[in-house]
Amino acid sequence: MPEKVMPGPIEDPSGIREAVCIHTRKIYDSCRDKDCIEDLRFYPKMQYVDVINRALSVKGGSAKLLYVYVDVEPVSFNRGFYTVDMRFFYAVTLQAYLSCPIPVTVEGLCVFDKRAILFGSEGNAKIFSSELRVGEPDSQMMRRANAPIAVVEAVDPIVLDSRIVDCCGKRDCDCDLCEVPSFVNSCFDGELSRGDDNRRVYVTLGQFSIVRLERDTQLLVPVYDYCMPEKECSCGSGSEDPCGIFRNIGFPVGEFFPPNTVKLPENYEDAKFCCACGK
Repeated sequence: MPEKVMPGPIEDPSGIREAVCIHTRKIYDSCRDKDCIEDLRFYPKMQYVDVINRALSVKGGSAKLLYVYVDVEPVSFNRGFYTVDMRFFYAVTLQAYLSCPIPVTVEGLCVFDKRAILFGSEGNAKIFSSELRVGEPDSQMMRRANAPIAVVEAVDPIVLDSRIVDCCGKRDCDCDLCEVPSFVNSCFDGELSRGDDNRRVYVTLGQFSIVRLERDTQLLVPVYDYCMPEKECSCGSGSEDPCGIFRNIGFPVGEFFPPNTVKLPENYEDAKFCCACGK
């Protein structure tokens, strides 16, 4: 059985100088998703309600992820597992077509709720910290809940479809916009419709996301050496010879000679661009 490695200097031919104990977050569980969110309610800005009421059709434009609210709760009768409830807030831009061929750009909000169940282990230790937080009580006198930390990574979604639905008279709002954070509302620079309009717009989005549960922990890691930057800082004074800088720039051959073939997109951003162009 190999001897347990302890913090301190190590004689190792591969270049490891010592083993050190660090404090970091360990990922206990994670998942990834590719959600096709169908018929997501679109809440336009008040100034675009009349445009939607007169529109013949709407087509997809673009969507931007503004914020994700994340909440973690333990799963009853299943120790170590937690539910991760997420609410995604999107700023969506659509093209509304009236009688004229030039579309009118309309902006609004979409909200998407998602839940995942992940393993986050257990921790019974009461954690205290001397870290100062301005405007809050002294952290040394406050106990922090020992629950895992949920982290959500997501990219801006792809607008896959959009459509207008006529309603039979005005109905009450089926999404409480009062739950939208104030800083999300401020992103629209105007009041949003309360959702009781004669016509409604539904959007289909494609969302890629990664969810993980992390906990603070101490790990023993190998150290090769101190990390010293090799690149010198640029002074930015503008004293460098501009012609010398220009001489170091490669000649843009591709700008003068068109390619013989068009390369298909290999990543998400290129695919998103092509979908937006309808190609």
